[in-house]
Amino acid sequence: MTRLFLVRHGPTHVKAMVGWSDVPADLGDSAALARLSAHLPDTALVVSSDLIRAVATADAIQGPRHRLPHLAGLREFHFGSWELRSAPEIEAADPALARAYWDDPGDTRPPGGESWNDGRQRMDAAIDALLRDHAGGDLIVVAHFGLILSQLQRALAVPAAQVLAQPIDTLSVTALERSGTGWQVGAINHRP
Repeated sequence: MTRLFLVRHGPTHVKAMVGWSDVPADLGDSAALARLSAHLPDTALVVSSDLIRAVATADAIQGPRHRLPHLAGLREFHFGSWELRSAPEIEAADPALARAYWDDPGDTRPPGGESWNDGRQRMDAAIDALLRDHAGGDLIVVAHFGLILSQLQRALAVPAAQVLAQPIDTLSVTALERSGTGWQVGAINHRP
């Protein structure tokens, strides 16, 4: 059995679609970071997406744990021309596309960006490589809202639209286990 502790990076305070834009996280809440680090297994390996908000969060909670190289496959969804635009802006520019993207995620993609299915395929491949290379261990994966939801969708075997309503707070932990018999879901959006 391999345990995954999916940690969402610290807050960015950007009120827009932030996918591959490399915006920093606010890591000023040292008490929350200490609680988060203390909650996670001491022997777990730490890995993060290569975006600075995830890298810095992983740095802040790593403690004595061993660090794996950052992985681009763990990035947030790529929102293309929707990057750094607010939901009202996007909806005003193309209401039909925005509605299709959120109401029926799958193959609909923002201009120049990834669909849910495209991103999920990339993220699944990154997680599968970690599961293969570190089978039987504990992994702390510091990543993004979309990555966590994609893996929750995978573990629960539900449609994407069903997990999109699930809150995933910054500095929260979602715990999944993978064994030969499949996935087990532990705590979702836990704030230590």
